[in-house]
Amino acid sequence: MSRDSEHTGADGARDREFVQSLERGLTVLSTFGADRPRQSISDVARVTGLTRAAARRFLHTLEQIGYLRQTGDHFQLTPKVLDVAYAYVSSLNLAEVAQPHMEALVAATNESSSIGALDGTQVVYTVRVPTSRIMTVALTVGSRLPAYPTSMGRVLLAAQSPAALDEYFAQATLKPLTSRTIIDETRLREILATVRAQGWALVDQELEEGIRSIATPLRNDQREVIGALNVSTHAGRVTKDHLRKRILPQLLETADRINADLGLASPGESHGS
Repeated sequence: MSRDSEHTGADGARDREFVQSLERGLTVLSTFGADRPRQSISDVARVTGLTRAAARRFLHTLEQIGYLRQTGDHFQLTPKVLDVAYAYVSSLNLAEVAQPHMEALVAATNESSSIGALDGTQVVYTVRVPTSRIMTVALTVGSRLPAYPTSMGRVLLAAQSPAALDEYFAQATLKPLTSRTIIDETRLREILATVRAQGWALVDQELEEGIRSIATPLRNDQREVIGALNVSTHAGRVTKDHLRKRILPQLLETADRINADLGLASPGESHGS
């Protein structure tokens, strides 16, 4: 019987499904780290307890499939090992990952924060962390708002291809919701170009009188926008200047942290183009 079938479970019974050679290969891979970035065959054999012959075979196999590279007598990890980590973190629920960062943002700013995605001509709220302040707009996960007069909507629209943006304007009904709502398509396209260039959008009382918000994109590893993160405030309490100078840096930092935890983009790459 092969050694691959000798592993026993918690009940002491032999686990015939267990592949011991895979376990050993992963053990070899896991010996590399900050304290052992480069190892020889002898190093790996000593750390794992494998024979030199076995250690050599595992190292050779890991090199052949791209997880290690050899320089002289030593081996070290390649960036391909990140594929395994990415497969895990990318499977995590966005709300699960974003929630603690958004809670920290809300605590720091004492303002509500949300994440939204574009669905047709609307923004749908996918994550929401409110403050205890009472606002006229009652928003929860699943709430929908028109994209054109909202900061998240403009961030998401700014990321669309020219064809997709043309389709949006063909389908959207642009109507004034307040005296400040911009409904001219040409002007909106100009605003979206600015948002695309600067990496954030500020909307001043266009959705509802008294409500100001600022948003920035969340991006994946292909730099595609996968959502928008915002902070919404009351105009009587927070000026536009305060939004730009005080809250925007915290918003951008929070977006970077969420992206970093998801493994979707490097810190500093979640905004701008």
